[in-house]
Amino acid sequence: MPKAIGDIEMYRWDGGCIFIGSAAGVVPVHAHQAIQICTGRGAAIRLRAADEDPWKSYPVGIIASNQPHAMDATDVTLGFVLFVEPETREGRALTELYLKDGFAAVDPSIAAAEVDELLDRFVARRGDAAVAEAVQNLVRKLTQGVEPLVVSDDRILRAIAWINAHLDQQITLEMVAGEVFLSPGRLRHLFVEQTGMGLRPYVLWRRLAKIWELSMKGISISRAAHEAGFADAAHLTRTSKRMIGLAPSMFRVSSTPEALLQAQSEAAKR
Repeated sequence: MPKAIGDIEMYRWDGGCIFIGSAAGVVPVHAHQAIQICTGRGAAIRLRAADEDPWKSYPVGIIASNQPHAMDATDVTLGFVLFVEPETREGRALTELYLKDGFAAVDPSIAAAEVDELLDRFVARRGDAAVAEAVQNLVRKLTQGVEPLVVSDDRILRAIAWINAHLDQQITLEMVAGEVFLSPGRLRHLFVEQTGMGLRPYVLWRRLAKIWELSMKGISISRAAHEAGFADAAHLTRTSKRMIGLAPSMFRVSSTPEALLQAQSEAAKR
């Protein structure tokens, strides 16, 4: 039985999301569509592809889309896991630059300043906009300057707004297409072109992201599951285990940095 993961916060954007915080456990083998970037302070994160494989340390690790992996962040006092959708410009650049196979160890000096700035902004409570800017700076540095996709088509902007307003309901391609006066086939093509991902994975990411946003406000997992459009808590748990490796109940979500600072202080004394 994996231990609970320490206090974390989540930030999201179109095409990805990031979990930042303290960690105190092992995430079992799982796989997801997103490319994963992970690093931390205090110790290197360890990764492996299967339970029988030996652990390997990664000061900065990148994991390919749909690559089975387990992660050990037991000794990390403060770190992050960053998810980037493979269809986005950044995702394609990460794959081309680093991912000759399922895992890549990145020279930590390549983006050391950006990693430190991201973690420092988080601990200093600089705000969502400052953290988001630091995330984009990090991704831009790792991708050698690739700029993110910017949604500019008004029909897709309206589709996204409608999706976010109806996450607690059933959402189908046909329903969204009708709201923006496009055929389902045309919406499917235009949505990928504008956002870098298909409508279905986009909706799922949004629903998972809403779970964390609601949890950070103190809302129970069962209520959050309903408000985010999952059939029930069991449906949410299955989805979370498949895509992240752990059930939502395994995370302790905190809206303050005190627990992170305390964890770092205790680690420094060991």
